[in-house]
Amino acid sequence: MAFRQMRRFKQALSDAECAKILSSERRGTLAVIGDDGYPYAVPINFYYDETERRITFHSAGSGHKFDAMQRCDKVCFTVYDAGEQRGDWSYYVKSVIVFGRVRPVTDPAEKYRKAKAFGMKYYPSEEELLGELARDLERAQIMEIRIEQMSGKLVHEK
Repeated sequence: MAFRQMRRFKQALSDAECAKILSSERRGTLAVIGDDGYPYAVPINFYYDETERRITFHSAGSGHKFDAMQRCDKVCFTVYDAGEQRGDWSYYVKSVIVFGRVRPVTDPAEKYRKAKAFGMKYYPSEEELLGELARDLERAQIMEIRIEQMSGKLVHEK
């Protein structure tokens, strides 16, 4: 599939800038095709693996989000930073939009590796994370978005 090119290409961010935002920001919005074809967008915590160019997150094994991903693996994921002021009252905000396909991570070794990388972004210590993984990883669904298209944009909100 050919994805649309950004209309305001002068505001485009480089792949490196997109990767920096995906690596540093803590939350994004995952959009799926929900019930009866309605869009369903939900904020999630995530981890971006720049080497693999994949986004990892966790999910329950049932519910609106999980059921939608089972019906259709095409997703959109959006992240934006807090913005910065540059001289006046308005903000410059950087955002990244990813289109891709989502899949559950089923291989136990891969699931553990991805869950640990994801958790290290949020947990205060490795010890605390390892305890959580030992208790809950077996029943958690670790999901991964394989990025097909990624674009970033700088917007001056004025």
